[in-house]
Amino acid sequence: MAERKIIHIDMDAFFASIEQRDHPELKGLPVAVGHDSARGVVATASYEARKYGVHSAMSMVTAKRLCPNLVIVEGHREYYSQISQEIRNIFHEYTDLIEPISIDEAFLDVTVNKKDIPLADDIAKAIKKEIKEKLHLTASAGVSYNKFLAKIASDYRKPDGLCTIHPAKALDFIAQLPVEKFWGVGSRTAEIMHSMGVFTGSQLRACSLKHLNEVFGKAGTVFYHFARGIDDRPVVTYRERKSVGCERTFPENISLKSTVIIELYHTVLELQDRLEKSKFEGRTLTLKIKYGDFIQITRSLTQGKILKTKEEILPLAKSLLRQVNYDASHPIRLMGLAVSKSGDPENEKPEWKELDIVFDDW
Repeated sequence: MAERKIIHIDMDAFFASIEQRDHPELKGLPVAVGHDSARGVVATASYEARKYGVHSAMSMVTAKRLCPNLVIVEGHREYYSQISQEIRNIFHEYTDLIEPISIDEAFLDVTVNKKDIPLADDIAKAIKKEIKEKLHLTASAGVSYNKFLAKIASDYRKPDGLCTIHPAKALDFIAQLPVEKFWGVGSRTAEIMHSMGVFTGSQLRACSLKHLNEVFGKAGTVFYHFARGIDDRPVVTYRERKSVGCERTFPENISLKSTVIIELYHTVLELQDRLEKSKFEGRTLTLKIKYGDFIQITRSLTQGKILKTKEEILPLAKSLLRQVNYDASHPIRLMGLAVSKSGDPENEKPEWKELDIVFDDW
């Protein structure tokens, strides 16, 4: 069987790059896309801003402290989505085996491609060139024989980079890789690995499958395989949506019952609108609350019918809210609602979306 050829394309500072392209006066300046408020969050930072330590998901307050001359631009989600579709149209010139991961990145399986180009490197170069010429944006590309390595490769030489990890060199490449770079290893997992004396791919490879499963559960098997360059997951062109949700971070913490009810009502209206637009059908409603001290809780219930309208959702949301304790000493910072397909809640975690501007999570 022929070795698979997988490309991971990741747009460079996508939102910020679009704003700099469309507004030449922003070129060369440290730019952050997001809402400029006490509770605002950075969606994307330009590379000029990243030199100051500004990055996505950082609070805007922190970003401005790190970079006093930061230029903050309000995001334009629908416009970014249109450009994302134009990029995917370019992908389709080469293959229809495309797995979008978010608005600004995707996997492509080019083992068999429409232009019969033998080398995946040449396809990646051609795609990058088309994006640059047609849209005046840059992308970084990673090429390898599986998704895990292609993803790592695309991050390796950003921005406007191209990195290929050949099968013969994969194990050596992984051996020197910090565990923080491994797909699925967040800060907490990295902390646990460090406590085990595991800092690199070679040290992770030395761990037994039994030990990794004891420490990390099912994820232990994934880490065991990744350390050996094994990832058999296919490029999936269709992924069933499991939930639709929305959430709102309040400008100030709230604790007055009437205020909380009003905010719940507005969140229900937003959820109803999202359900209608997405044609999504689900029976489980989940309420998410984050307090002022950042402690987070969720409450869920499942009905015997599809939840679609405000009239169906609002009474259930109020019922869930009655299970939540809050007062002036324990105010609410964030509220979210989501509808998901009924089933195991552990396997159907709602995909939360911000109300002000939506950002897709990996």
